[in-house]
Amino acid sequence: MKAIETLKKVVELAEKRRDEALAALTRVQRELQAAQEQMKQLQSYADEAVQRWAVRSSVGVDTTLLHHHSAFMQRIEHAMDFQHGVLSNRQGLVERAQQQVQAAERDVAGLRKYTERQLQALLQLAQRQEQKDSDELALAIHLRQSQLQSHTKSARP
Repeated sequence: MKAIETLKKVVELAEKRRDEALAALTRVQRELQAAQEQMKQLQSYADEAVQRWAVRSSVGVDTTLLHHHSAFMQRIEHAMDFQHGVLSNRQGLVERAQQQVQAAERDVAGLRKYTERQLQALLQLAQRQEQKDSDELALAIHLRQSQLQSHTKSARP
């Protein structure tokens, strides 16, 4: 039974590892969602700037304003390129975290199944021993009764 208790502790540790992997997955999923929201904000900001520029440029602009707008749009594009990298990184983290959760789930399931098999094997062993003890007791009773019967038969005149 000590082996079963040890196996149960191993299963508990595997479950803890799985729970930690699930918590890590949740965290990186939230980070990915935040990065996606930030990308949407950047895209929205860029779209608004383009619309404002379209309105403003229809009445004519000077070269200084054109230069500032161009520099501004380059900064937004740079920020969006950077954010694409962040999104890619976060997506990779989510995928790795999902793989870790799946591996941890497989470990827990395998350990539970192994523990169950070991417990079943111990129960079968105990049942066999109980059956053997019962059979030996029945045989002993039968032999004793046979001896008594033969002893009483031989003791009769």
